[in-house]
Amino acid sequence: MNVILFRDLTESDVVRLADEIAFFLQPGDTLCLEGDLGTGKSTFARALIRTLSNDPALDVPSPTFTLTQSYEATRFEIAHFDLYRLTDPSELDELGLEAALARGIAVIEWPSHGGGRIPAEHLALNLSEGRAEHLRTIELSASPGFIDRLERFAAIREFLASAGWGASDIRVIYLQGDASPRRYARLTKPDGAHALLVDSPRRPDGPPIRDGKPYSAIAHLAEDVTAFVAIGDALRKAGISTPEIFAQDLDRGLLIIEDFGDKVFGSEIVSGADQKLLWQRATDSVVALQSTPPPQRMALSDGTTFILPQADEAVLDIETQLLLDWYWPAIYGKPAPQSARDEFTSEWHSVFSRVLQQPPAWLLRDYHSPNLIALDERTSPRDVGIIDFQDAMSGPAAYDLVSLLQDARVTVPVRLEKDLLDRYIAAMKKRDTAFDETEFLFCYAALGAQRNTKILGIFARLAMRDGKRRYLAHLPRIWGYLERDLAHEGLQALRAWYDRNLPAKLRTQSLTI
Repeated sequence: MNVILFRDLTESDVVRLADEIAFFLQPGDTLCLEGDLGTGKSTFARALIRTLSNDPALDVPSPTFTLTQSYEATRFEIAHFDLYRLTDPSELDELGLEAALARGIAVIEWPSHGGGRIPAEHLALNLSEGRAEHLRTIELSASPGFIDRLERFAAIREFLASAGWGASDIRVIYLQGDASPRRYARLTKPDGAHALLVDSPRRPDGPPIRDGKPYSAIAHLAEDVTAFVAIGDALRKAGISTPEIFAQDLDRGLLIIEDFGDKVFGSEIVSGADQKLLWQRATDSVVALQSTPPPQRMALSDGTTFILPQADEAVLDIETQLLLDWYWPAIYGKPAPQSARDEFTSEWHSVFSRVLQQPPAWLLRDYHSPNLIALDERTSPRDVGIIDFQDAMSGPAAYDLVSLLQDARVTVPVRLEKDLLDRYIAAMKKRDTAFDETEFLFCYAALGAQRNTKILGIFARLAMRDGKRRYLAHLPRIWGYLERDLAHEGLQALRAWYDRNLPAKLRTQSLTI
């Protein structure tokens, strides 16, 4: 598929189409708008720029005389070109098209005036009058590099229409994501009803890195939406708030889910909310979660069964190795020597052996502020909405608590961490007289050290491989947590490895990226 034809569109249809195209645009994309005068090129461009800027009232003048106009959006910069008055294609070089594509996307009206200066890889809309003066026909076509995305675009349109969310008066607004490859959009009807579109196609396996398995298989990472659907249902049955599934296409990785709103824990703190009260609510939710054993097998609507992975030494080890694979080279400018790697692996092996003796419980894996939403209208423990749990496993109960109390994105003061750790332990002792506080505290420190070690590697990878340098700002916080964890008496040998190989003077050093 490389052409889609839309006939007799109203203005609201054009706005909806702009929403849908905006959803899958990426930095470096060129969008060409061709058509006679008065066919609606500027109308479409205005709608597209407004939805990309998340500002429905944004002033978007036609750049007929200035030839180009730039806009700063959260996702990327938008350069709007109008080449109608261009007398020679070479003039496009002076307008900065190449620089604009390096910073974001280009929306080009009258691209035919640009000749060979227009990138060969582009998405094109050809606009013409429909069967009535107020209607428009739009032909959407794609060059080879866009065909996969155009097919995904068509699949999403079909899914939304079949689920009752395809009407032209329903807005589809991209939601800025984080480090995840999944994409989200907020769907809003005129009456205020809203939901979220989840676009999560199955991820292909990466190259084998150990025992013939890719990283995702070793680390038990979900590769499609079946885990999200199955685990979310099991958690709701356990009394925990996860988004209800309104529509699903498991094969194509598309969901429409409940929208919990925007009261994300991290943003709430920025807005002045009481961190202690929010984190206390989340701690109580962990206590409630641990009162229900995780099921091993979960039935899906298509008749298949999802099997919950179990945490094992392989997953804990492969995650800690990220420190050596990415953080070490970013500090030293060269790979970690084999001797340091062997000693590192050996020290962690003894820690993992002890940690994995804990009875299995829910281990959601990413239970921290970006994935927690305050649901103030609900009662505890359902007053915390959890939106990221598809990589959940069965494993040591301490993992999710330390994920919360040593939050990677928001600093949790030592005093607050201790108070909430004590709150959790008191609740667990009340529920289970056999609760082993000493062993739990070891596991809390050990899993905190494991998680923070992993995060150092992940944030270095995001900066080095993906160019997402903003994650480097979190490294001092992560080191602070890791030093707290390594202070536990049961981790002295492991702490000695870090002190020898990554001493304090290097922990504040900028990475060589």
